Amino acid sequence: MAADPVLDESLRALADANRRVILGVIRSRPQPVGEIAHQAGLSQQAASHHLRVLRTAGLVTETRAGTRHLFTVNTDGFEAVRSYLDDFWPSQLAALRSAVETRRRDGDGDGDG
Repeated sequence: MAADPVLDESLRALADANRRVILGVIRSRPQPVGEIAHQAGLSQQAASHHLRVLRTAGLVTETRAGTRHLFTVNTDGFEAVRSYLDDFWPSQLAALRSAVETRRRDGDGDGDG
């Protein structure tokens, strides 16, 4: 499987706990960097740095409202990560189904236990 630079950049951005906190802060509505910094317990400079990384990874969008810059989650930016993780489910579900069917066939899953 070839490396996917978009996926790699997204995963690197998500690897930082402060960035995940920021995503939680802006999940429901756009917010300015000062409010994000306050809610995330970061300095405004640190919040700006993390927002820049998230924006570069495509996980956050920035819009202007007058003189304020508002940041919000870009759900489309998570597509590479979502697709990557979704690839794990078919094999895991197949393994779970096989285990359940084996238990039933061996008489361990008759529901009386």
